[in-house]
Amino acid sequence: MSIYDRIIKKDAKIAVIGLGYVGLPIALAFAKKVKVIGFDIHEGRVNMMKKGIDPSNELSKEDFKNSDIQFTHKLEDLKTANFFIVAVPTPIDEHNLPDLKPLLGASTTVGKVLKKGDYVVYESTVYPGCTEEDCIPVLEKLSGLKFIKDFKVGYSPERINPGDREHTITKILKVVSGCDKESLDNISKVYEIIVEPGTHKAASIKVAEAAKIIENTQRDVNIALMNELSIIFSRMGINTYDVLEAAGTKWNFLKFFPGLVGGHCIGVDPYYLTYKAESLGYHARVINSGRYVNDSMGFYIAKNLVKKISSQGKNISKSKVLVMGATFKEDVSDIRNSKVADIVKELKSFSVKVDVVDPHADSEELKHEYGFGLSKIAKGYDGVIVAVNHKEYKVLDEKYFKSVLASKGVLVDVKGMYRGKMKNLIYWSL
Repeated sequence: MSIYDRIIKKDAKIAVIGLGYVGLPIALAFAKKVKVIGFDIHEGRVNMMKKGIDPSNELSKEDFKNSDIQFTHKLEDLKTANFFIVAVPTPIDEHNLPDLKPLLGASTTVGKVLKKGDYVVYESTVYPGCTEEDCIPVLEKLSGLKFIKDFKVGYSPERINPGDREHTITKILKVVSGCDKESLDNISKVYEIIVEPGTHKAASIKVAEAAKIIENTQRDVNIALMNELSIIFSRMGINTYDVLEAAGTKWNFLKFFPGLVGGHCIGVDPYYLTYKAESLGYHARVINSGRYVNDSMGFYIAKNLVKKISSQGKNISKSKVLVMGATFKEDVSDIRNSKVADIVKELKSFSVKVDVVDPHADSEELKHEYGFGLSKIAKGYDGVIVAVNHKEYKVLDEKYFKSVLASKGVLVDVKGMYRGKMKNLIYWSL
């Protein structure tokens, strides 16, 4: 009997390793259909999920209902699983190099409970070759089993978009791959239990890894072009969004926009690809240039505000600025790799007093991660930067900003939300 048939008959269990913004939705989607074990090394997070609370604030209590799932942080509980899905983070270190510790740690965990006939599918974003070159040797070493002969491995990249209620795990076509034809067929069938549009069978594990990493690299490079254009257009005295609106009337114009590029996907994944390219003796010029542009945007925005405040005859070292938004994107609570931190750091380098507010972020998390917490909104700011276009900020008008800004105060609208709406304020956007 195939692994797929055993899962469908509930004779075999799926275990999801890592219950973050990717792993938990996958685990709960499968748990509506088959038996699932949800595993995370953080006991506190596991206890929250046992109560129907998503630590990432993406899912509601309703999403936990009618789910055949056992949440655990204990290795012992994984021994009854037969199909392991690894969905742990793959971050970069302070030198922008891949940090595989979470991935190899998860592989070690699975290796300790792996049995003959089991399957392991990786979802974490990696460079092409990582699954076979880095992860499988760990599985073999810890289990004492032989790859392909005793256990099968596949790769199926995650495509979850935080904060997006439309493009969820069950609604997005799933790319799948396997180490042989049998594993490819089984892995495809297992994911089709929950994925309504079905699957795309990639030619190999490396192809699936590469497909995922270029999805985000393509977006990164295109946004970098928009950011560079915004720098050029700013010097010309024209608004980038006006230009993009006009250019966007052509049928084949790609609609990307300037902005801060942070988070744990677009701001990270290209570095995995450039790392692998370097190991093969190739320096990726376009990708690295795009990363440089996007990584510098927070400092660019802050310096522009400093210049505009100074141009009003104000002493910048005695100025006060409000930064609205601290998460890496709109309407989420995730602060990982938020480029708003670069804005705050640069402003503080000029001795500016900075207040940061955000309706979704956690003050203690910000303090731990970046060294600053959230403040209450005061009045008399020399500058306001609306850095993240949360829904709460979209309804604000000129009267509101006038109420918090000092005389000759400057409004910086990073995403151009208020373009054409501010008539009597000093206004600037990318």
